[in-house]
Amino acid sequence: MNSLNMTTPLGKWLLLTLALFSLVTASPAHAGDLDLLNKHNCSSCHALTGPAPSTLAALWQRKGPDLFYAGNKYRQEWLETWLQNPKRIRPAGMFYMNHIKPGPKRNMVDTSSLSQHLQLNSSDAKSIAATLATLKENRSLIQNEKHDPKLSPGPLGEMMFDKIYGCMACHQIEPGFGGLSGPEVYTAGTRLKAEFMLSYIRSPQAWDTKVWMPNAHLPDNNIQKLVNYMINLSKKSYNE
Repeated sequence: MNSLNMTTPLGKWLLLTLALFSLVTASPAHAGDLDLLNKHNCSSCHALTGPAPSTLAALWQRKGPDLFYAGNKYRQEWLETWLQNPKRIRPAGMFYMNHIKPGPKRNMVDTSSLSQHLQLNSSDAKSIAATLATLKENRSLIQNEKHDPKLSPGPLGEMMFDKIYGCMACHQIEPGFGGLSGPEVYTAGTRLKAEFMLSYIRSPQAWDTKVWMPNAHLPDNNIQKLVNYMINLSKKSYNE
């Protein structure tokens, strides 16, 4: 059989099809991009490939959040800014029990046991943020989420977060006000994608099998309100 002439209309169409196919099937993070993550030793604290820990022992050994779905979770512009000026998001580190001590106000954070995140220059921060934005495992968990920004939490937003569902037992809604075992939420609106927040509240264990955050089986309306409450929190200015 004669070889196909790639200069014909059919040949050009085939070349274009093959090129598009290679883009779709290519690995989202190129080797050169991952080299920068390796240069800064990111994998020493963060999982760049899944799955999430499947045992409590493995969960407790986690030093930083998993990043293999960072592109579904974080806002790229926030990542770029934060990497240049990292501020602690979890007051007591990844595993609360490793970083607390007795004190006058029940358990207090032993800050001497906490390490500071590496600070990057603007060029590396931009490149790493762009690379992390391509890591999108678990995308099926957010593909059907539809955020409704118009659904106001109303004046009862804080009461729903604190009293009704008890979220503030683990999360701070402003610096120094709230729990210590989970990440603060007063920057969640600028830090996290709304669709991720919706999905994670809906089913935490779908993302993180052994995580201790409970699934409260909330109706979608209330999940939307909790997400919008946190987004509203992030619009305030906090002097830390």
